[in-house]
Amino acid sequence: MTGTHNNGAELTGGHSIAGEWRIGRGKPFCSVEAKTGTTLSPTFHEAGAAEVEMAVAAAKVAFQQTRSLPPVRRAEMLEAIAASIERRTDALIARAAAESGLPEARLKSELGRTIGQFHLFAGVVREGAWVDAVIDTADEARLPLPKPDLRRMLRPLGPVVVFDASNFPFAYGVCGGDTASALAAGCPVIVKSHPAHPGTGEIFAAAVADALENTGFPAGVFSLLQGAGIEIGALLTQHPDVEAVGFTGSLGAGRALFDLASARTRPIPVYAEMGSVNPLVILPGALEERREAIIEGLTLSITAGGGQFCTKPGLVFYIGKDVGNSVTNNSVSDSGSSFVEALAARIASVPAITLLNAGIQKRFAQRLTEIAAIEEVDTKVAATCRGNADSSPSLMIVDAAVWRRNPTLHEEAFGPAALLIRCRDTAELLNTLEYVSGQLTGTLHTGANDDPETVRAVADMLEPRVGRLVFNGYPTGVEVGRAIIHGGPYPATTAAGTTSVGTAAILRFVRPVAYQNVPDTLLPPALQNANPLGIRRTVDGQLTTAGI
Repeated sequence: MTGTHNNGAELTGGHSIAGEWRIGRGKPFCSVEAKTGTTLSPTFHEAGAAEVEMAVAAAKVAFQQTRSLPPVRRAEMLEAIAASIERRTDALIARAAAESGLPEARLKSELGRTIGQFHLFAGVVREGAWVDAVIDTADEARLPLPKPDLRRMLRPLGPVVVFDASNFPFAYGVCGGDTASALAAGCPVIVKSHPAHPGTGEIFAAAVADALENTGFPAGVFSLLQGAGIEIGALLTQHPDVEAVGFTGSLGAGRALFDLASARTRPIPVYAEMGSVNPLVILPGALEERREAIIEGLTLSITAGGGQFCTKPGLVFYIGKDVGNSVTNNSVSDSGSSFVEALAARIASVPAITLLNAGIQKRFAQRLTEIAAIEEVDTKVAATCRGNADSSPSLMIVDAAVWRRNPTLHEEAFGPAALLIRCRDTAELLNTLEYVSGQLTGTLHTGANDDPETVRAVADMLEPRVGRLVFNGYPTGVEVGRAIIHGGPYPATTAAGTTSVGTAAILRFVRPVAYQNVPDTLLPPALQNANPLGIRRTVDGQLTTAGI
């Protein structure tokens, strides 16, 4: 069944395939209200091979129709999407609040970030230098062989599949950073909506469809497919006309998509951001100077958003003389042990939080049980999971030696919890940090009395393991801009050289193409002699906007 959409006032439960709303015939499923577990209408249906084929075929045609459009046209499309989303603010916040349990204030802030991402990429596309145009002009007199005319720039890959994330239904959702950056690059997008908030996804899809129509873009530039199972994700990833995948979610799901894409006859990149424990190191000087401020900031960072941020500090390393219940370093004051007790009291005061859904609550409780089952782990604050998806925060502590020999303690607990790791001294701290795997962030708190060489050594230990190094702050709160990196070495992501946030995210969905001795009239405008776009280019090693 096909039809139109009424801008989010009443959901259809359908797929949006190249601007047409289709009610599927696959397995039915519904989203639920996070706070109560009540089933929400309408009923959605799993997409199958037929819907995937229609969406990808439409995207392939749209790519050929749009890949050479002037940059200003893509910028206009992005700005139109932002405006269309903003017109649906009330409907989006109401539906997302029900499906995710997130508070209205958080959702308003996140929606502002979502809209801002489209404006940010519109500005990048208008300015144009992001295509990295490089020109080496010919020199026929060069010996022993003439030098050819060579020109290079970035070009879009083609149809991209984006997986809607559960923990950020707006900023990483149907119209999140992956979608915005792929569209900015010139790639059509097919989104697989998340089963926890399919209604939110449908409203976003209606916003994009209207914007494409209003700006004269082919409807195949964007499609939304609904699904609660894993089959549709595999179908999309393995489709021969899909050129790349963007994903935010668990390590297991991200790695599964990566393996599927790698096993294709023609492998494609999967840009999967798969979570992180985000190690945070507190040196003794920092505790001496600002213990209370650190306790307050750390508590907020651990529990904000129900601890369901991929940048939550899940592992906190500190130096304390209470290791092994004996004094092992007389130069260390008792600030470490008093810090632990004060932090535990502050975290225990945080009220229960509604998690995104009952499934996340169940997995969170299971993970805490696994950690607590290790005999040497001391539970300072025990979480209480109750109701449909509510949970209070948790804080546990363990000696560094125990942490090093128990890999299960290195893994993420997705929810409002953190594990403190006590180190005897600086040497053990550095030794322990060697066991930290790839992460999105690493944080270091220092004070004036901390040895500069120690500070440098800890920073040097963290930097190769993270995508973003934070000093005297907290990793939660990702600034969307030009310098940000939201990525990191595996297992934080499958592509350490990329970011899923900020303007550099566009680089995931392009590839460099070189043009040798191509006639000027056949070159893309960014590489033509006259530089009709007026962009910054590197010509014979010099950065310039002048023509040739």
